[in-house]
Amino acid sequence: MADLRRHQRALLDVALEFEAKGSTERIAGRSRDVSVGGMFILTATPLPFGADLVVHVTMPGQKSPFALPGVVRWSKNGEGMGVQFGLVGARETHAITELTKEA
Repeated sequence: MADLRRHQRALLDVALEFEAKGSTERIAGRSRDVSVGGMFILTATPLPFGADLVVHVTMPGQKSPFALPGVVRWSKNGEGMGVQFGLVGARETHAITELTKEA
């Protein structure tokens, strides 16, 4: 099976929280991998396909969490969801790029 991803991925196993756009309820999850294009989130309560969300995660080497906007590109109940990032800042992009260089 061919991997059609545009960006290099890095394994990333850290706790995180996410919230649907317009909601103040944060849901716990765990990252499995990350790239500048997106992230896979392990969660028992994934959001539906197409849902806008914000992922709150502290990357290795960072002192404070990032708030990464995104959209759910696929979702599987009981497993998790694939998130495509929207516009992220330079600091966030640099931190993710550094992680994927090491992969």
